[in-house]
Amino acid sequence: MQTRPSFRLILISILLAGPVRGEEQRPRAPKAPQTDLATLLRIQTDVQKLLPQVRQALVAIQTGGGTASGVIISADGLLLTAAHVPGGPGKDMRVILEDGSVTTAKSLGLDKTTDAALAQLKQREKPWPFVKLSREVIQAQPGEWCFALGHPGGFDKSRGPVLRVGKIIKQTANSLHTDCVLMGGDSGGPLFNFTGEVIGIHSQIWENRDQNVHVSMAPFLRSWEAMQKSQVIKVWGVGAGGYLGVATVMSDDVELEVADVIDDSPAQKAGVRAGDVILSVNDDAMTDQQQFTATVRSKAAGDTLKIRLRSGGKERELAVKLAQKPQEDSE
Repeated sequence: MQTRPSFRLILISILLAGPVRGEEQRPRAPKAPQTDLATLLRIQTDVQKLLPQVRQALVAIQTGGGTASGVIISADGLLLTAAHVPGGPGKDMRVILEDGSVTTAKSLGLDKTTDAALAQLKQREKPWPFVKLSREVIQAQPGEWCFALGHPGGFDKSRGPVLRVGKIIKQTANSLHTDCVLMGGDSGGPLFNFTGEVIGIHSQIWENRDQNVHVSMAPFLRSWEAMQKSQVIKVWGVGAGGYLGVATVMSDDVELEVADVIDDSPAQKAGVRAGDVILSVNDDAMTDQQQFTATVRSKAAGDTLKIRLRSGGKERELAVKLAQKPQEDSE
């Protein structure tokens, strides 16, 4: 019988690990103060208590030839995952539970602008195992310890779910950035706080460990009823900023792509098209949705944005004059 390393050694090695794949090609961030061994052992004890309670709700998802993860958040089988996993409402997904049993789920609504999605497991007589989601998004603060669960590389019964411990690096209106190490197959899996609540869903996986992005609970709570009705949310309001009229997604190549353009919007009138890749705005390179949204929100109606786009291998630059946000658009 193969001897497995102890949970203690696995956890401490994760927390004390050196640079992950890809860091040597990128500028290094300033080193954070080292965490003392007593703190690591306390975290290990807390995780050991929480893991049996939360792992039963983790699922592996197979759809479209790919693998991903999800988490059950109600006894009747509501499932949270990332929007890019099903890609749309009404999609059938093969779901694998921790014990290896297989069932199905159907995707409900999703928010393409933040990568949040809701699905419904096939009904059964006994309740589904589930975890609670955090309804106090503000509690997730930079520096807070957290842990990620998922099925990297797909479901492996002999290995089981994989746990990674880390800290929250940054929080935005719709996302959390952590240094939890993620891999392909983790997408859609849960990020937990140390009370065992889901605080995020794995969305974008980067080579640099401090750049992993998780959808926070804010988009889920904000659009809960719409997603339960299988609606697709493409565009949220722009607050006090000017109105542009585009929805964006992160493409498979990790580029900022225009998912949809609203009819008669400033973007459509200027020539922005669905499928365009947004390279820069006012000469600032755009690397993610949060940055793009913040850039648009910082401008008022009447301001002009210089947007550089790529489509079909060709680049072009457009000047888009922002308008007043229409009253009928909602966030």
